[in-house]
Amino acid sequence: MHHDDMLDATGLTCPMPLLKMKLQLKALSPDQILHVIATDSGSWKDFHKFAEITNNELLKAEEVDGQYQYWIKKGTQ
Repeated sequence: MHHDDMLDATGLTCPMPLLKMKLQLKALSPDQILHVIATDSGSWKDFHKFAEITNNELLKAEEVDGQYQYWIKKGTQ
């Protein structure tokens, strides 16, 4: 999937993947897409909840062999 920026959060434990994603997302312009790769299983719940309570859209989330990948579209503020 197309993305404008990428964050490799492999090896980081909760809450670091979410915190780093929020910081990197803040630097993007509205409608740009951030691709995040994480290995912390807690990120699955965190990223879905983040998209529910913010103006950002989780376009796709998948888990393959213990690796979690997310594509998040920055919302307009």
